[in-house]
Amino acid sequence: MKQLQAELHMAMLMITHDLGIVANMADEVVVMYHGRVMEAGSLDDIFRDPRHPYLRALMRAVPRFNMAPGERLTPIREARASTEHLISGAARPHVAHAHDGPLLTVRGLTKRFTTRRTSWFGAKPGGEVLAVDDVSLEVRRGECLGLVGESGCGKTTTAKMIMRAMRPDAGEIVFNEQGVPRDVLALEGDDLFAYRRKVQFVFQDPFSSLNPRMTAYDIISEPLVIHRIGDADERFARVKELMGLVGLDIRFLRRYPHSFSGGQRQRIGIARALALSPELLLCDEPVSALDVSVQAQVLNLLLDLQDALSLTYILISHNLAVVNYLADRIAVMCAGRIVEVASYDELFRNPVHPYTRALFAAVPDPDLDRKLDFAALMEGKASNPAAWPQPFCLDGSVKLPLLDVGDGHLVRASADADVSELRA
Repeated sequence: MKQLQAELHMAMLMITHDLGIVANMADEVVVMYHGRVMEAGSLDDIFRDPRHPYLRALMRAVPRFNMAPGERLTPIREARASTEHLISGAARPHVAHAHDGPLLTVRGLTKRFTTRRTSWFGAKPGGEVLAVDDVSLEVRRGECLGLVGESGCGKTTTAKMIMRAMRPDAGEIVFNEQGVPRDVLALEGDDLFAYRRKVQFVFQDPFSSLNPRMTAYDIISEPLVIHRIGDADERFARVKELMGLVGLDIRFLRRYPHSFSGGQRQRIGIARALALSPELLLCDEPVSALDVSVQAQVLNLLLDLQDALSLTYILISHNLAVVNYLADRIAVMCAGRIVEVASYDELFRNPVHPYTRALFAAVPDPDLDRKLDFAALMEGKASNPAAWPQPFCLDGSVKLPLLDVGDGHLVRASADADVSELRA
């Protein structure tokens, strides 16, 4: 867009809730709230000297890379988890088994899809797409593992295979059930039904993931009905508890999804995922469809719920600032492969893989001193494994291992690469 603007000498009106994009694209800024202009001025005026309380609140609601340890986002309207009267003791963790190894272990997960060509004579098999290629990772009990990468890199496919909504072509998934390892891919019938109580999904779109013909009560209680948990009175009590847990008024139980805001709908989706007291939550881009202030609200809620219920998260996102706020460790994925894994502070301090560095360079930060570096994006080739420099280059003929460059920081590189040089 910048290039077109320069070539065609045109003006541009950009409407967005992303302050990072504003900081990197705009010359003049107008801030609106409830149909009225709250503040207007040059880019420097807005970001370096915000005057209106609403604009200052927006600034505090945006996840940033330079946040202090323990610092919380400040949404315009907070939605706090109410955990004073938890009914379900089952929601509490199996702390006694925390020493028995990771909660979830994935080894060598691979998935191919067959494409189809449409012609005058009907659809015919086309080629094959390698969506997930030899993915291995561990998720420790009580942590949040961030899985980041661009759209189409295989993040959601990996999550669906962990959920057993999709079968991999190869690989192994092991779930630690109170100290007893269970082969997830071998589960069938009642065993698979029981596994899905322990692993639940929070979807990306807070509108299409909710049935528009069901009330909030019906949506949240549906997992309880499917799994035959409690009678009608117990379910009603449990749903009221869950509404309070995600910061929603119980008077809204009979409302339909269209009457809720985007953030409220996402909280209904989170309440539905928590109905069965799961141990592992797969959060697939849970805030990507929400505006800045509501995004902060939901992120804080996820933090509070993890602390209150000792939940384990796999957080799927393409926004590194969001992942930085929630995750303990981060796995970077590109073209179906895990290319780097490290704790969040180590990864942000010392990204090693060229794709990870390109991801950092591509994040629009709401900071005028951290403008986007378009040169670091390798002229659009950052997500092409064949364009990566040695020893990271992948040409398809040789599978590169994940090398430990120290303190559990793993990088996919040639086996004969100098680890000390990679770390430097």
